[in-house]
Amino acid sequence: MKKKKVKSSVGSKVFTILNSLFMIAFVIITLYPVLNTVAISFNDGIDAVRGGIYLLPRKFVIKNYETVLAMENLITGAKITVARTVIGTVSSVVINALLAYVVSRKRFLFKSQLSLFWVITMYVNGGMIPVFLLYKNLGLTNSFWVYVVPGAISAWNMLVMRTYMLGLPDSLEESAQLDGAGYMTIFVKIISPLCKPVYATVVLFVAVGQWNAWFDAMLYNRMKTEYTTLQYELMKLLSSVMQQSGSAASASERGSAAAAITPITVRSAATVVTMLPIICLYPFLQRYFVTGLTIGGVKE
Repeated sequence: MKKKKVKSSVGSKVFTILNSLFMIAFVIITLYPVLNTVAISFNDGIDAVRGGIYLLPRKFVIKNYETVLAMENLITGAKITVARTVIGTVSSVVINALLAYVVSRKRFLFKSQLSLFWVITMYVNGGMIPVFLLYKNLGLTNSFWVYVVPGAISAWNMLVMRTYMLGLPDSLEESAQLDGAGYMTIFVKIISPLCKPVYATVVLFVAVGQWNAWFDAMLYNRMKTEYTTLQYELMKLLSSVMQQSGSAASASERGSAAAAITPITVRSAATVVTMLPIICLYPFLQRYFVTGLTIGGVKE
């Protein structure tokens, strides 16, 4: 028995050491691209083209951030991006939560058929041109609501919420119904408080998608600068810098001010600017995010 205990203890220590080394390596692999992007964003553009920048900038400059923050429509794009992220996230979570609650009820007659219908929409799409014509006929083009309405219902988010709600005990709803509570009261006061983890997960999914979206701004609101988004403006900035950069020789001829900016450094600075809000938001939702991804798929 003593030998078995010693072997078990040694195996446990070996596992702990290997697991710790693996997690340390995983953290380094995960953080390195972010730290490398930050280092390049603070480095001189022409010097960054040489490569060899890892965790610290070789020639520290802030010209890249000055270029990004000096964009003409930066403030407008930031306001629209924040507005679409907040309104789009709230509306999507509320609507998908209501749909998930309806489909998860055992007494609902067409729950299987509707679930299958929503799953089909995840694999079948009408195509870019039909969708554009549909949005145009609905009056969504050249408007702010093209960012909110099309994404208000998501089959994936709805199914994630439904799976989580199916894992809740039926006795909670039955006891509330015995006390005279209606479906809306049960949803607001019983189901929703228990669904905070999955709600936080969906909030993070939708918010990141809304914050990073730029293609819809280019496609539907290209001629409306008042509805531009931050990501679209950064994409235009990067395209213009790439067009104006030319060769290293022509860059040096334009002078040191122009030579300090290259596509790689501007792209890194723009990446840092756009990812900061999500990085600041994620720590507050991490606890719910992990729980929402795991507990919804567990049933007794």
